[in-house]
Amino acid sequence: MAIEGLLIDLDGVLYVGDEGTPGAAGMLEVIREKNIPFRFVSNTTRKSRRTICRKLQGMGFSVAPEEIFTPAVAAIAWLAQQGAPRVHLVTTGDVDTEFLDAGYSPVDRDVEQVVVGDAGDNFSYARMNQAFRFVMDGAGIVALEKDRYWMAPDGLALSAGPFVQALEFATRKPALVMGKPSPEFFRLALEAVGLPAGRVAMIGDDIETDIGGAISCGMKGILVRTGKFRPEVTRASPVTPTAIIDTFAGLEKML
Repeated sequence: MAIEGLLIDLDGVLYVGDEGTPGAAGMLEVIREKNIPFRFVSNTTRKSRRTICRKLQGMGFSVAPEEIFTPAVAAIAWLAQQGAPRVHLVTTGDVDTEFLDAGYSPVDRDVEQVVVGDAGDNFSYARMNQAFRFVMDGAGIVALEKDRYWMAPDGLALSAGPFVQALEFATRKPALVMGKPSPEFFRLALEAVGLPAGRVAMIGDDIETDIGGAISCGMKGILVRTGKFRPEVTRASPVTPTAIIDTFAGLEKML
């Protein structure tokens, strides 16, 4: 299998919980030594790349912010291609710093794009109604992700999806979804790697979001048996991975 570039999922592949997967740090060094272009891809919409880097560095990984590709980074790249429109953010955490660093100061007037992430407790009737009015006045909807829910430390929690869908329903305007498995996310990630889809492999632990999304875009999809991997889910999925490996470190035999 010829692999010239890589997209690498983080949670469940490079690490699980607060610990790196076996041999992951060494595998990352092999990739660097072979000069294989890559990006880490994550669907987080609450954390900036700097925050993600600090976590990874705390686990012993040598990672730079520019090596990480998130829905916010994808959205910023897309916004730049649209002529840098005026944006209004519905987010939480420090993901807003990504937009500020890129020169986008969030606005509450003459909004051209409403950017919605997992805003957590920042979701409220007032904020949603404000976003609704911006869209009804002509703004587009950019969804950093559209997941239904996630596992928070204290149990299941609503993600951005239900709120994005509420805006779509109320305004009758579809959102442009960033993040895996969106084709737009993978297209922009491939631009960052600098290679066409057929020469790149996606390494992930989610058969649908990671592997299915990558394969549908023309990439190879390599599934790891760590993180959220479950044999029964893989058997029931219509997606057939290009390959399945035990851990991220097992990639070395394929390079």
